[in-house]
Amino acid sequence: MKLLIAGGFGVGKTTMVGSVSEVPPLHTEEALTAVSAGVDDLTGVERKTTTTVALDFGRITVNPELILYLFGTPGQDRFWFMWDELALGALGAVVLADTRRLESCFPAIDFFERRGLPFVVGVNCFDRAYRYGTEEIRDALELDPAIPVLLCDAREKESTKQVLVTLIEHVMATKRGLPAPLP
Repeated sequence: MKLLIAGGFGVGKTTMVGSVSEVPPLHTEEALTAVSAGVDDLTGVERKTTTTVALDFGRITVNPELILYLFGTPGQDRFWFMWDELALGALGAVVLADTRRLESCFPAIDFFERRGLPFVVGVNCFDRAYRYGTEEIRDALELDPAIPVLLCDAREKESTKQVLVTLIEHVMATKRGLPAPLP
């Protein structure tokens, strides 16, 4: 089962894939350079020194018949051309959000809505970031009530697992035409 982890620049996609993968995750991280200074908006993530330029990859074996393949997308718009390729064959996605820069997840939401790909929103609860409730976030993102919104910590394996379980339940409910499960 192929799943995507998407969202804006610096929201924690690489961290999320790495926190739960049973194999050492593949990362395509490169150093931010002076050339990207006028291109990459570091507001809210001033200490960030690297960026994903292609993808992150991880794997979780649920049982011998069910293996989850996680693909983290690059967050900057100059790398969005990768998203179409990464989305091929995907059954669902996590849109990772950061309340300090909530608007950065709109392109991912738009991408999945246009393609009819089921997704959930995982709000990565960064240290010292304001903690909004899930309904406040749903309203701010103008999400359909059927789309699950969860608070999470991408650094924590159990938190990431809960987001992925909710995504799989949402994908299954969507495929069956049932209402989405509540997180």
